[in-house]
Formats: sequence, C-alpha cells, structure tokens
Amino acid sequence: MARNATADARPPVVFRLAGDVVRWLLLSELAGCDKRVWELTTAVRRPQSLVSYHLRQLRSAGLVSVRRSSFDGRDSYYSLDLGRFGELLADAGTALHPALASRPVSLAETKRRGRPAKVLFLCTGNSARSQIAEALTERLSGGRVAAASAGSRPKSLHPNAVQVLRERGIDIAGRRSKHLDEFTGQRFDYVITLCDRVREVCPEFPGSPDQIHWSIPDPARAGADDAEAYPAFEETANELAVRIPFLLKRIEHHTAQEVTET
Repeated sequence: MARNATADARPPVVFRLAGDVVRWLLLSELAGCDKRVWELTTAVRRPQSLVSYHLRQLRSAGLVSVRRSSFDGRDSYYSLDLGRFGELLADAGTALHPALASRPVSLAETKRRGRPAKVLFLCTGNSARSQIAEALTERLSGGRVAAASAGSRPKSLHPNAVQVLRERGIDIAGRRSKHLDEFTGQRFDYVITLCDRVREVCPEFPGSPDQIHWSIPDPARAGADDAEAYPAFEETANELAVRIPFLLKRIEHHTAQEVTET
C-alpha cells in the first residue's frame, strides 16, 4: 500500500520547537551553560513573560528542566538536556532519510593542538561532583583532555563518590580534595562550576577561559547516611556522563578551529 504523504505532514517536534526564533535563542544559550531566567531575558533581549512562556514549551517537550538554586532558593536554574535534543534530532533526520542518522560523540577524530585542553571543575567541597567530573573527563577523553578539580570549602573525598566511579571501572580512592586557591594564577581553557554556591565566588582565571555553569545538586545532601544518599551519587554520575561527552565535542570543535586558523 502506498504511504500517505500527508498523514504525517507536521515537521518533527524538534524542528517545530527550534524553528521559533526566541526558542532557538534560548536553546543556544542553554546549550553551553545552565542559566537563570533573568540571565536568559538579558541574553535574548526579550521580556520575562515571553521567555517564561517559551521555557514552558521547551519543558513540556522534555528538552529543558529547572532546578532551585542551592545558593538562593528564590532563583532557579534552567538546563538543556542535550542528550534528549540529540535523540530528537537523530529521529528527525532518520525520518527524512536513514542516511541522516547522527554520528556518536567522539574525541578520537580530533586534530589536536600541541597541548591538551585544560579543564577545571569546581564545586563547594571537591568531595563528589567535581571529583566525579574530573575522573569521567579523563576516562571519556582517553587522556586527551587535562582535567582538574577543586572546591571553595574542601571536604574529605566522599566514599560514595569513590564507589560510584569504582562501578564504572575508575579508581579515585587515592585522590585528595583541593582548595581552588591552589589553581589561582593557572591557565585553563574551560572553568566549569557544578555548584550554584561556588559559581558566586568563582575567581577570575588568566587567559579568559570559557566559563560554564552546570547546576547539579550536591548528592551528599540526599540522605542522612551514605547508603541512603547513594542513589543520588549514581544520578550525579549519570548526569555528568551525559554532559561530559558534549563538552568533549565542544572542545574538539574549538580545537579543530584553532588548527585551521593556524
């Protein structure tokens, strides 16, 4: 039976959503960094009522999520689910033609400069989130990205952070927590804050690195004891394991541009 060409005439949802100018601007802002509403209204130069309307549209499609700020509970951070966006984009391409299926994110094809990109992950305690991000970046980049981590108020490495990475075949048991002052004056290509509190006290680093914020809750606050909080550590590791490959792809793209320009 011949396929009815008009039966599914509406464009895929990812195109309907991204095809609106304001939503595209919002997606572009959130693709690199989690942001608050007032930051988005400033960036896209639209009134808050309009921005809030379009954020609701993106949230209803599962592309954008919102979390209360751990620094100021009156604020909320909006995040773009790049994994979900990638899935919808791949589905849309495949629906048009199977040859348009997307390729997986990989750093292996990168034409690299003489030194690896340097990334610093920051959170308050440097006991869990930033340690997990550092270790996953090292593993997922195959060592082609030099990752480090620190905190504004360092605490001992959390045993759940050690365990959740051990289950992924990564051993960080011998690592220590570090104060961000240890890295003052050092040059990084990317400085990524994982905690709303540390974002407010993050110092300036030389060389104007890309400043990125990922609003990720502290998993240690999820339970009264380590066993109760452990699922939150798994959720944190899972979220970082989704975000970091997109970061690596961004690094790959910027590195390729630098190689071309030189």
